[in-house]
Amino acid sequence: MTSLLDRRLLFVTGKGGVGKTTIAAALALLGAQQGKRTLVCEVDAKGNLADFYETNPFRFKAREVEPGLFGMAMDTEESLNEYLKLQLRLPVVARVGPLAKAFEFVATAAPGVKEILTVGKLMWEVREKHYDLVVVDAVATGHIVGQLAAPQAINELVQVGLVRSQTDWMLGMLGDAATTGLCIVATPEEMPVNETMELVGRVRGETNVDLAAIVVNRVLPELFGRGEEACFEHLNEPLLVGALSDAAGGNVEPVFDAARLAVTLRRTRAGHLERLRAGVDADVPLLYVPELFSRTHGLRATRQVADSLASELDS
Repeated sequence: MTSLLDRRLLFVTGKGGVGKTTIAAALALLGAQQGKRTLVCEVDAKGNLADFYETNPFRFKAREVEPGLFGMAMDTEESLNEYLKLQLRLPVVARVGPLAKAFEFVATAAPGVKEILTVGKLMWEVREKHYDLVVVDAVATGHIVGQLAAPQAINELVQVGLVRSQTDWMLGMLGDAATTGLCIVATPEEMPVNETMELVGRVRGETNVDLAAIVVNRVLPELFGRGEEACFEHLNEPLLVGALSDAAGGNVEPVFDAARLAVTLRRTRAGHLERLRAGVDADVPLLYVPELFSRTHGLRATRQVADSLASELDS
């Protein structure tokens, strides 16, 4: 199995709210820390990837935000402009104008056109060896299959010519597990686990992209063992609670309630993790990132998550 960061193109997806962008930002930072010239790209125009590095919003033109780490935001019109310049040798213009309107018409009629401008731009960066690693903060689970399958959709529409030859090499790169991989982010909760298992089946049935890893974010630590739990239950009797409250100078019942809640949450989430592990192939790595119990935005949090991922990848 190719190690996660030994690949050159990583798509990161996940259900909304699971920390997809957090993990994408941390993987890119980790790649740069390991000496790789790394590009991280957000494909959502409303994304906040730059917040995870405490920098200004990204634009289509990549810029360095940390040593060896470059960030950009996808813009399909800019991507089209670049494509026309590089492939068709058309002059660069500030806006594509009438051509953009024609493109919008074609994109609406033909599935995969907008997606291929996103995927194709990033794959071109890999092919031209501008970066050692490209990490994509991709669309959410409900749309990622369409994005990854875009080259195949165009390939089926166009039988000959320049576009066909380009989708051929894209399909080759997407299907090369040593180069490209998909990373799915989940949390140990019922709905994210269900969506992750469903997505695994769709990715394998509808695309040729290798599932590189599943990152389980916000895993709770095991604060108390069964012996401690039994001790708490014994102490949580009215007479003992009263005596403890008198000794502590305040009501201790909330402490026992919090301990019981921590144990219940941990066990419930552990059950979801077991179901996830059983529901995907054993050769798919599961990487665990602990709950931070602090703000999840900002460079400090990104570094903490990167450190956790580094420990998981080294284990």
